[in-house]
Amino acid sequence: RMQKISAAMLADIDKETVNFEINDLQNKEPVYLPSNLPNLLLNGVTGIAVGMATNIPPHNLGEILDGINILIDKAETIGEAPKKDDQNQIAKLDFSSDANVEDLVEAIKGPDFPTGAIIYDQKEMIQMYATGRGRVVTRAKVDTEEIKGGKVRLVVTEIPYMVNKSTLISKIADLVKTKKVSGISDLRDESNKDGVRVVIELKRDAVPNKVKNRLFKYTQLQNTFNSNFVALLNNEPKLMSLKTILEEFIKHRQEIIVKRTIYLLKKAEERAHILRGLKIALDNLDEVIKLIKSSKDAEAAKTGLMKKFELSEIQAQAILDMQLRRLAALERQKIEDELKEILDTIADYEDLLKSPKRIIKEVKEGLEQVRKKYADDRKTKVIKGKVNELSDEDLIVNEKCIVTISKSGYIKRLKESTYKKQGRGGKGVRGQELREEDAIDTIRICNTHDWAFFFTNTGKVYKLRIWEIPETSRKAKGTPLINFLSMQQSERVQAFLTKTSEELEGKEGYIFFTTERGVVKKTAMGNFANIRTAGIIAIRLEKGDNLTFVDSTSGKDDILITTKMGQSIRFSEKDVRSMGRTAKGVTGIKLSKKEDMVVGTVVIPHKNKNIELLVISELGYGKKTNTSNYKTQKRAGSGILTYKVKDKTGHLISARALEKGSKVDALIATISGKIIRLSIKQIPSLGRATQGVRLIKIDEKDKVASVAIMSQEEQEMVVED
Repeated sequence: RMQKISAAMLADIDKETVNFEINDLQNKEPVYLPSNLPNLLLNGVTGIAVGMATNIPPHNLGEILDGINILIDKAETIGEAPKKDDQNQIAKLDFSSDANVEDLVEAIKGPDFPTGAIIYDQKEMIQMYATGRGRVVTRAKVDTEEIKGGKVRLVVTEIPYMVNKSTLISKIADLVKTKKVSGISDLRDESNKDGVRVVIELKRDAVPNKVKNRLFKYTQLQNTFNSNFVALLNNEPKLMSLKTILEEFIKHRQEIIVKRTIYLLKKAEERAHILRGLKIALDNLDEVIKLIKSSKDAEAAKTGLMKKFELSEIQAQAILDMQLRRLAALERQKIEDELKEILDTIADYEDLLKSPKRIIKEVKEGLEQVRKKYADDRKTKVIKGKVNELSDEDLIVNEKCIVTISKSGYIKRLKESTYKKQGRGGKGVRGQELREEDAIDTIRICNTHDWAFFFTNTGKVYKLRIWEIPETSRKAKGTPLINFLSMQQSERVQAFLTKTSEELEGKEGYIFFTTERGVVKKTAMGNFANIRTAGIIAIRLEKGDNLTFVDSTSGKDDILITTKMGQSIRFSEKDVRSMGRTAKGVTGIKLSKKEDMVVGTVVIPHKNKNIELLVISELGYGKKTNTSNYKTQKRAGSGILTYKVKDKTGHLISARALEKGSKVDALIATISGKIIRLSIKQIPSLGRATQGVRLIKIDEKDKVASVAIMSQEEQEMVVED
């Protein structure tokens, strides 16, 4: 059974748009179809013949139609209108465009295979489209998943075009047996009606990327499609470029529209001819009736009508066949209205046939109707770089994620939608399987393409890409940071900052530091552009002090520091001069008690009055306070009261900045590993000297460990417990 889209290939075949020939079975068949689809490129074709071998890959319908529109919009020639003395009142058709292959590739990214997968090297594809010959390197889509016991598996969900899945699996099994590929512990096919799924489980000590690369090398997980754009043009095989194929398709559609219009014009003129005869009869009704009544038979009546009113035989027969009800006034009006309408239609058809611009417009409108009905999203992903010159950025999707670090130095990366939103006062969900005496220390929301800067207790900073942190499940404990960073055994990460590549390339701005003992420092961002694998000094710390806050500033911002005893101080960033990386810094806030320490530092953009301070205590209480309630002071003061610390609230654990009215969520983690996500709207705005409300229920031996702020998505995916 043909699919619905096949109707677009057969549309108007009954309107004398194509020629028919007698085939071997003595049946009539069309020489070619009046297709409104560029099927040669859409479905592709493979054929082997002497001197006529062809191999055209399939393409995406929407992209092909976009390419056709580019050609039409940049048309150089679309045909000529007939001259006044030209008896054949039909436009002379032609088509050529100024658009080049680079213009077309803006719309047509490359082949689109029904099996999906990934294709590489757009430069080579441009060459293929320009010459008609080339190759397309295709790789299977292979995802890396973590499973129980710290093991990893490779999951193949899309394979290259024309690759047999069973043969592929047999080849992988043979490579494992002959030990050409090592590190594979299990191989199984979990494919079903929903799609391909081949699972390759790896041994605990296997390196996923190495196994993957060897599979790409020795199996059809990486395959090459050799293209040869040969097709029949005027019954002769010809190697054609992409532009030539599309131009010939446009010419084909012009010709089909002209032939269809000629057919419809002929039918309209035939109907108009009959209606003119009926109108003559109605205008001379009495005479017509008298003539018919006086005639001895129908043939005599027809002859009499033809002679008396100068009618054709067809018109006379139509009058004789006319029903008596057509003599009523309303029925007579219908005939006159139909005649007027059909004469307008005839004029429109004649105008269309004379106008190359209208013909090409009809081509575009017809293709747009096809797009609305049948166009879909691309299945095959296109990578611009060569397969052997790929950067990690080409292969890794840039998406939001959550990074958590425990106090023992275990780090992991999760999808942003891992934690479902709950109401205020909820108990949270199990977030991470932690070792005894371990606790979640830090949560950050960032993008996979960001750079992560890790600042340790010794004052050093290390740098790596977020995607280098393994993505795990919610309950996984993560991987020790020491596996990624060249840290000493005595070092531990105190804070980390994320930056995009664009931000690092900029020369403006500073990195601002705050320590537990209230020391602050400002260093130009450019000092951190190049960081060695072994790390570099970021700040020189006094003995017993730790880094608590790192963020970027403009040089004109205000700084608001908050301590665990509920004191805060606001001062201008200009009070802190820019220093080198190895400098110690200066006093930001004077701590009144030895047990007091800084729990949060907020950067308030210059003259921004819409920033609120969110504070959360270790026993799960919190509130918001507008930063306009904090007057600017000189640095090194003891500050003012920002929170009433009581036994039931516990000391402050976090102080964060919020844009007033922003749609964000708070992610609160406890030392036992519980995490709750709630909307900032649920947290009340209160004055400075208040204790806030309960945000999360805390067990007797549990406490809040850290807080992160994340944007709300319009459509959230929810992970069930």
